Amino acid sequence: MSAAPTARLMTGTHIARDLVERSAAAATDFARGTGRAPCLATVLVGEDPASVTYVRMKRNRCAKAGIDSRLVALPAATTTAELVDTLTGLSEDPGVDGILLQHPVGPHIDERAAFEAIAPHKDVDGVTTRSFAAMAFGLPGFLSATPGGIMRLLDAYEVDPAGRHAVVVGRSAILGKPVGILLLQRNATVTFCHSRTEDLTAAVRRADILVAAVGRPRFIRGEDVKPGAVVIDAGYNPGNVGDVDFESAAARAGLITPVPGGVGPMTIAVLLAQTVEAAARGAAAGAFVPA
Repeated sequence: MSAAPTARLMTGTHIARDLVERSAAAATDFARGTGRAPCLATVLVGEDPASVTYVRMKRNRCAKAGIDSRLVALPAATTTAELVDTLTGLSEDPGVDGILLQHPVGPHIDERAAFEAIAPHKDVDGVTTRSFAAMAFGLPGFLSATPGGIMRLLDAYEVDPAGRHAVVVGRSAILGKPVGILLLQRNATVTFCHSRTEDLTAAVRRADILVAAVGRPRFIRGEDVKPGAVVIDAGYNPGNVGDVDFESAAARAGLITPVPGGVGPMTIAVLLAQTVEAAARGAAAGAFVPA
């Protein structure tokens, strides 16, 4: 029989709700001042079922927050050049405030080239190299949405990363790397782990703050979690399963995010908040189109 959970849950649902409500109020103010709602353009390549579901969810959340959602659906056979042209056009469209490229986009597409076609001032998902550089140097810009949501979760649960050993398992350009950089900006000592890390178990066991972002179900075992550690499960796998074996990890951790209901709601909330922020910045610069 598994040990009873002892960790406190870090649920993101109520924190995300508060952030969306504030974003909705800001969107109303923007619409009152400019004559139109903030606009998020989402580009979807192909019909991957998970991606279609995510896009539908994001569009529904946009509607509830008073944000216009423009869907640009492209066929799976779209080339890199065609996708870049589409994103460039949206970047140049003054009626679009934020751009989201739903990923993955297919192995035949140069995803990095596509991301770089997004204008930095509309990169509300924080995927361009300009956004990453801003995160690394603590400069103004948009955070990668999931890492930004993770940092808000830590703040909401009064977890100060300063002086603590943070271990990030995963090194993707839109999750693992940026969340490690954001933790470093907050004075954590950060270790990145990946497929070639020697003795991954030993590294995980040293983590005061553990971020699982590897994309493998139940990859992190509870027995390897440091007692009292903060465990952030950023994975989402079929069957509503995260990258951490929740039951066994909850018996040792001090704080732990559930899947679903932990990091996921924060990702969408940050995306919406940054879209409204992008719209406000554009309005302040005079770069918007009235209805």
